[in-house]
Amino acid sequence: MQGTDRMRVLLVGASGRVGQMVWHHWQRFPDAVEIVPQCRRSGLPGSLIWDPLAGAQPLLDAVRGSGGVRAMVMLAGVTPGTGKPLAMNRMLAEACLSAASEAGIQRVLLASSSSVYGIGDGAPFSEQMPCNPVNDYGAAKLEMEHACLPWRERGIDLCCLRIGNVAGADSLLRNVAQSAPDMAVDIDIFANGRGPVRSYIGPRSMAAVLQSLCLHANALPGVLNLAAPVPVAMEELADAAGHPWTKRHPSEHAHQNITLDCAALSLLHEFGPSDSRPEEMVRQWKDVPRS
Repeated sequence: MQGTDRMRVLLVGASGRVGQMVWHHWQRFPDAVEIVPQCRRSGLPGSLIWDPLAGAQPLLDAVRGSGGVRAMVMLAGVTPGTGKPLAMNRMLAEACLSAASEAGIQRVLLASSSSVYGIGDGAPFSEQMPCNPVNDYGAAKLEMEHACLPWRERGIDLCCLRIGNVAGADSLLRNVAQSAPDMAVDIDIFANGRGPVRSYIGPRSMAAVLQSLCLHANALPGVLNLAAPVPVAMEELADAAGHPWTKRHPSEHAHQNITLDCAALSLLHEFGPSDSRPEEMVRQWKDVPRS
């Protein structure tokens, strides 16, 4: 971590699935910020080796030697299927906020999830709508938010980001990546002839959003939806990826429209028309080297 006049941003969770994609794109932007990737073990070039659950000292030592970190983007977390308790999401977030406070980091962007909202009635979820998570992951992320928001009163400009689907970290494109080129994936097709409609964002677009939020001059909202402005249908993503798919009849519990209202985010970041296009989301995903 070398001294610089640029804003220094610590990317916690840079070795995770979303973190790797975001770091790949973000480090290639014009140099308004310097990205310092955090890993628990050696990995990405120039990384800070730090386990937040083991205490703040490695971060404090790094900050002392580099002149400070202005913002922390916290993408680390536990997802279903990893075998780790989902309650670790709260533990990790609180550990990072405590360390940020000790290190004098002024702003923390904390990765939450759109799953905190639940299913809804098909209307886009705005940040003001009630949260009714229907699975353990959504409940754990909402618990994390509630535990962490008091840090705003302690002087940290904390923004919990309710992230939609990130192209390449979502179930559909992961299935595409794991399938043979001629092996079709199943997609529910509803009575109107379209598949599930969800809020997505490409990893490069997400990196650009995070940079805008880090550089924003004024205090951020306590919670903020994060996705491209226009939702996409799942079959459009499969077509954009050039992968075959087959129509599947939805179950009675399937919901076609679960989307986010990103009007508040659009006031803080200028999206381009291509950010909402499936072809661009797939291009951004495919641009990341496969590990």
